[in-house]
Amino acid sequence: MSRRVVFPIVLVLAPLLLFGVPWWVLVLSGDWPAPVTVAGSALAAVLLIALPVTMRFGHFRPGNDAAARIGDTMLGLVWILFSWSVLGLLVRVVLMLAGVPGTVRCRSVAIGVLAVVAVLAVTGYRAAMRVPRVRTTEVTLPRLGAGFDGLRVVVLADTHFGPIDRKSWGTKLVAAVNALNPDVVCHVGDLADGSVAQRRAQVDSLGEVRAKLGKYYITGNHEYFSEAQHWLDHMAGLGWTPLHNRHQTLTRAADRLVIAGIDDPTGTGSGLAGHGPDLTTALAGADVALPVILLAHQPKQVLATSGPRVGLQLSGHTHGGQIWPFHYLVRLEQRALRGLTTHGDTQLYTSGGSGFWGPPFRVFAPSELTLLVLRSPTR
Repeated sequence: MSRRVVFPIVLVLAPLLLFGVPWWVLVLSGDWPAPVTVAGSALAAVLLIALPVTMRFGHFRPGNDAAARIGDTMLGLVWILFSWSVLGLLVRVVLMLAGVPGTVRCRSVAIGVLAVVAVLAVTGYRAAMRVPRVRTTEVTLPRLGAGFDGLRVVVLADTHFGPIDRKSWGTKLVAAVNALNPDVVCHVGDLADGSVAQRRAQVDSLGEVRAKLGKYYITGNHEYFSEAQHWLDHMAGLGWTPLHNRHQTLTRAADRLVIAGIDDPTGTGSGLAGHGPDLTTALAGADVALPVILLAHQPKQVLATSGPRVGLQLSGHTHGGQIWPFHYLVRLEQRALRGLTTHGDTQLYTSGGSGFWGPPFRVFAPSELTLLVLRSPTR
């Protein structure tokens, strides 16, 4: 079956499942009084129609931030509701085997699901909107000279400045970064959702980030949904060094270290000349004897970049799953969810993300401000 046929089918079935399962668990099977059943069914129908409408007007041109906020919030809530409704069905089976009567069983599960979802929605919203907590990891980097031992690298990822105005959050994030006294700061993509004109008021606080040896930025996939080259130019104007398939060599004491960056794979089909990941170009002219830190937005890019040349890849993209149980799908697709892993000769650090995309919720997937302390094997 062709993608032209499959995509419309999925587009229709996905919302029906997302709303249909909770409707069955919470409303239809509970033997509620008729007014409750009618009201619940009407609400489900209205939301089923409202979600694609608000998403369409919020995220497609010309784009309306108010519609995007409503649609994104609904999407997050219905996903949480769907996930726990599925678990509710399993609980109902257990209660049935335990001999609990049908009406009591169904109503108890419905009330329990609503209670859990309410708690997760409140705590998940707070987790998404807070300044991320610092996650510190020591990484021993092969060939790293003793002069770089203890190098403090702060990693930002997936800030996704977007329809929800998080200007004050950005200011607090910058303060948290500077408090870590970093030598190097890296932003590994998905900076913002929207154009520079739309989001610059939120993003411009990043110009206040301080780093002794440099601050570096690469594109994520979301930059290619708007203005990738404009974002590269804008970040350069804020004092960041865009690593658009290029590298720089850092020097401290008598030692040197290469920091390189490649584009997100989405750039290949973006229509922008020269965009798309190109490791060969990124490392052209770099001393092959030096250790290399590579910025690549998606963890799975390590499949193409791993080898003796790249000692450490820094990535984001996964958001740590953002809303459980997306964790399992993300890990399957990206090969890594968060934290330090090893792939052949290359170590990969995957950030769980500093912000969030779309739905303003993080459920069992805390945000992070990453501090990597590099260690030399010869220290």
